[in-house]
Amino acid sequence: MVEVGTSNVCADEEEEEESLTVLTEARHLEVISAPNTPAHSWRLKERMKTVSVALVLCLNIPVDPPDIVKIQPCARLEAWTDPLSMPPSKAIEAIGNSLQKAYERWQPRARYKQSLDPTVEEVKKLCMSLRRNAKEERVLFHYNGHGVPKPTANGEIWVFNKSFTQYIPLSIYELQAWMGAPSIYVYDCSNAAIIVKLFEQFAEQHEEEMKLKGNSGSSSPVPPTFRQCIQLGACGAKEVLPMNPDLPADVFTACLTTPINMAVRWYLLQNKGKLLNGLSLDIVDKIPGQLNDRRTMLGELNWIFTAITDTIAWNTLPRDLFQKLFRQDLLVASLFRNFLLAQRIMRSYDCTPVSSPELPQTHQHPMWDAWDLALELCLSQLPTALRSEDLYSHVHSPFFEEQLTAFQVWLNLGHEQRHPPEQLPIVLQVLLSQVHRPRALELLGSFLALGPWAVNLVLSVGIFPYVLRLLQSSARELRPLLVFLWAKILAVDPGCKADLVRENGYKYFLQVLGDTSMPAEHRTMAAFVLGVIVWEYPEGQRVTLQGSLMPLCLEQVTDSHAPLRQWATICLGRTWHHHPDARWAATRDNAHEKLYSLLTDHVPEVRAAAVFSLGTFISSLANGERTDHARAIDHTIAIMLANTVSYDGSPLVREELVVALQLLILMYESSFVTVARQYFQNENADVSPVSLASSTDSIMSPSGSMRNVLGRPNSKQVTSPGQALGSSPDMSILEFGHMSPLGVRRTASTHSISNLGVSNAFSGVSSLSYSGMYSKLWLTLLALEHDPFPGVSSLAKVVVEYVRNKALTGSREIVEQKVESAPGTPINKPVFLAGESPPSTIDTGTPRSRPRIHLSNHTEEGEEGFMKPMVSTEFVEWSAKIFILPHQKSTEELNSPSSPLHAFSERSVNSRLLAESEERRSVGTNKLDDQVFIHRNPSPPAVLLFHPTDPLLTVADKSYVTIWDVERNNRVSHWCNSNAGSSCISSLAVVNPGTLSTYVATGCDDGSIRIWKDAYQNSHLAVQEPPSLITAFQATNDMTPATRGAGLLLSWEQDTKTLVVGGDSRTVRLWDLQAERRTMELPTGGESKTIVTAIHSHQAGPWIVAGFSDGYVRVLDRRHPSNRSVVRQWREHTSWVISSHLLNASQATTKIITGVVSGEVRLWDMRQANSVQVCAPNQEMTAMATHANAHLFATGSVNQVIAVHHASGSSVNVIKYHDGFMGTRIGPVSCLAFHPRRVLLAAGTTDSYISVYGLSRR
Repeated sequence: MVEVGTSNVCADEEEEEESLTVLTEARHLEVISAPNTPAHSWRLKERMKTVSVALVLCLNIPVDPPDIVKIQPCARLEAWTDPLSMPPSKAIEAIGNSLQKAYERWQPRARYKQSLDPTVEEVKKLCMSLRRNAKEERVLFHYNGHGVPKPTANGEIWVFNKSFTQYIPLSIYELQAWMGAPSIYVYDCSNAAIIVKLFEQFAEQHEEEMKLKGNSGSSSPVPPTFRQCIQLGACGAKEVLPMNPDLPADVFTACLTTPINMAVRWYLLQNKGKLLNGLSLDIVDKIPGQLNDRRTMLGELNWIFTAITDTIAWNTLPRDLFQKLFRQDLLVASLFRNFLLAQRIMRSYDCTPVSSPELPQTHQHPMWDAWDLALELCLSQLPTALRSEDLYSHVHSPFFEEQLTAFQVWLNLGHEQRHPPEQLPIVLQVLLSQVHRPRALELLGSFLALGPWAVNLVLSVGIFPYVLRLLQSSARELRPLLVFLWAKILAVDPGCKADLVRENGYKYFLQVLGDTSMPAEHRTMAAFVLGVIVWEYPEGQRVTLQGSLMPLCLEQVTDSHAPLRQWATICLGRTWHHHPDARWAATRDNAHEKLYSLLTDHVPEVRAAAVFSLGTFISSLANGERTDHARAIDHTIAIMLANTVSYDGSPLVREELVVALQLLILMYESSFVTVARQYFQNENADVSPVSLASSTDSIMSPSGSMRNVLGRPNSKQVTSPGQALGSSPDMSILEFGHMSPLGVRRTASTHSISNLGVSNAFSGVSSLSYSGMYSKLWLTLLALEHDPFPGVSSLAKVVVEYVRNKALTGSREIVEQKVESAPGTPINKPVFLAGESPPSTIDTGTPRSRPRIHLSNHTEEGEEGFMKPMVSTEFVEWSAKIFILPHQKSTEELNSPSSPLHAFSERSVNSRLLAESEERRSVGTNKLDDQVFIHRNPSPPAVLLFHPTDPLLTVADKSYVTIWDVERNNRVSHWCNSNAGSSCISSLAVVNPGTLSTYVATGCDDGSIRIWKDAYQNSHLAVQEPPSLITAFQATNDMTPATRGAGLLLSWEQDTKTLVVGGDSRTVRLWDLQAERRTMELPTGGESKTIVTAIHSHQAGPWIVAGFSDGYVRVLDRRHPSNRSVVRQWREHTSWVISSHLLNASQATTKIITGVVSGEVRLWDMRQANSVQVCAPNQEMTAMATHANAHLFATGSVNQVIAVHHASGSSVNVIKYHDGFMGTRIGPVSCLAFHPRRVLLAAGTTDSYISVYGLSRR
């Protein structure tokens, strides 16, 4: 009777839950493509400048206009000057000078011209003169009509005659023609809205006249677009300017030119009797400080006012209008900020300022309350500040600190669907303050981390010039913040790199990259920024190369931080991309050789980055610049890539390998075409990867002949496991050229490719003839064309088809070409020491010219002689997603009970564990013959596998996989494994069991492994979609052809993330699925014809038990060196080992059970030299299964019998018939499997039936 404690089961369950998952990185779950970041027009198409200002004042002091009846007392101040305090002639001059000084505060470099009480001719002369000098820049026309009648309904303003006896009308239509465009108009007069409205009509009239003039055939310059002109008017139609004696007469102009004085005056007028200090209006002009000094009281008020008005505009205007009015022209931006104040003040006096383009009403925006509070806090200190001689003695306003806190609150609660934070313009202003700058940058970084939309918002608000200027700062505490900000900005808008180069900002990131005291994460961002700067930007490549970028990156490629290694490598590859000077600098530093070590890095992204960089190294020279030395290096790199990463476990790396090799093909096209022509010429050549592998050895020898190798007869086709019990025709047929179709199998893909090492810079080339090298690379591409991962095979197919078409349809000149021989092997050339540059005089001639065959545009050269690639990937752009996209959902969110991925969450774990334990306790008294599930498969099942915890049975035939819920008797999923050729599925494994990322791994007898996701998560969906392929790779490339093989055998260890692989070879390989690379090869010894036929391992111990075709059973210890890994072997079996299993493997037991074809079952102890028990059932075996926890094993035979035994050898029961009255006889057994935790036995038979047996309840 078998007893397994419940505590052990619970412990096992907890162990599985705590184990880390594999193949759940972004590279597995996402499409490797460039992020789709929408283009954003934050950058202004053109910056404009107001270069000329016309100040036209029609005051006629002291005569009032006839259509205005003024009250007494009345507003008199013009430009804060009392016109009645001096003679009229001096008064208007003083007013003009005061107004000019007010404008000069906002645009000191403009050209100002005053026209005081002018005539029509004077206005015309002034306007045309300013337009002629301004050329394409903006001109401002400021009109003060307080001394003339209101504008007319016909769109006329008034000026004077020479004797000031008449008012002369001036049409806006004529003024438009004189002023031209672009222009800005300010109308400080009553009834201003009429002019603004008619201005648009006159603009259309002008444009129509220009079109008619253009159609008449007369040549004229491009007409100005008057509708793009900007207008600001003091009040609406039929409205009269305020006459309050406490206000200036030109209150609109005062708001536009002196906003702080006007705002303080208005605030005092609105709050009379509410202030404790009893401040008077006279104190307005006494606020200490300067407008441009933010440390003073007046400067701080102006700083706060700028931030508030910018914020109001940002939150109320469309983005494009905000850019045009508040970021394009400094003077226009100042006028429109102050116009918002004018809206607020003049509406309190029943006037509505107007503008074109029209702005929404902002006089009640809540940010004005913040302005009032800041103003009150300032005015409360004003009496004390006036008594002090220190301009900086006041207490600074908490406005910016409070706004940063509000921004932080939004960050804690906000998301993309909410309205953007209104504090963004304020954060921009805070960057000007050294006190608040670190906190502002930190919060800004948190906002940018929300995604591209946040970056676009920040750029559109105008932060770019601020952060660009901050790169001149030497403060070390800002380095991490600025590097993060710039990484985000360049990830979304790489076009900013031109600004960095122009302003020498790239030097900042060179300093960060070389600062070893900086955290690796920040150096990674610096490497990314520099990688963006140099990518397809020659000037960026030039300046960074001069700034020692290459040595800095080479120092980082050995860092322990994987992203830093990755981006330093990518930065190197982008630096020498199409840049010969960078290539020669890299050659002096042996940069390409230093990248070789990264080809075996434990992080796939780093390996892919190394392949990318070595590929761009090959393509860094134009065709006419390639010397013998350069060609030798190209060949060495290509051989190193083929040797190292042809069978990398990550499709990411293999895709980059195809892209890199195609560059070499484009460079040496004639040689590859000749090799391919010889390959395809013999119609009887075996083009299967088996033949490719066996032919490589002779090809590699310098005397090897392509014709001799490829002229051999076809190899014997391999019979896959299960064909004796039932087979299916080939799944795919491949054709090469006009050859007869041949089935292609990956039974032993280019075995010898990995056997050629490169010990120094030229050993890979010098050990081969050039024809052998091209042949080797060609065979590598053919193997990649049949890669199990579709992304890799599709890329390789494009390259192979390109060469094939060239070989079959090329000109006679190509047909008659021989394989390009070395113009001089590197051994016969001068030897260049490390760090030495090859002299430019070494180039004895250009490479042999190739005929340009215009079958495809891939052969076309770029503008500078560089070949256009046939295929490419977006790996590098995809890698930049970490700097673009927001953080993904946390594990806690994904594991929440509400997640739809919990397909079987309704099952109680505790009750299930108790039931399983009780079930195993009853094994000794109950038979295992209760048929709980039966189904007929479309074809005979080849492999069965239970889910480790759930009652889910995975069934695989030759090409298809099906998962059944045996309790509910329903199909969970079904899909095609997409086998290559006639290969068959020979093994299964469940990866990441008990997690949301549970995968199914399938092993085929051609050595390939495919891993599928969403196989178990589909049962809750109404429409079940087939699982998707998450990765695929060639696990072994030395499968031995045989008439009967075990195929590829898998044993998965979740805790160690190791996939143990064997079968149809004498070598056991260990694959780390976390790193997606082969970590160990364990030769098993034995005769050359023996193969591994059974394998099992467990993470609880270091042992691997393997059974062989000659009856040997060997135990391998992975802790030992590979040549001494076999620690125990037995030869008591005399026939094919069908099953080998570690009993109670989870408890690190030393007991092993094995079964062979003859029917013999033996129990072994690793500590004993001989078997400890023998059980010999009466019939031969075709299948055997051992329970992982209960001491049970089952055997099946072609005699249509399933026998269940205790590990002690005693029989439990025999199954011969299906359940039911007059049950039919079961078919010959092809496969068996036990559930790891429950006592359930699944059996597959050659008549395509699948049955599951549980403990008998009778």
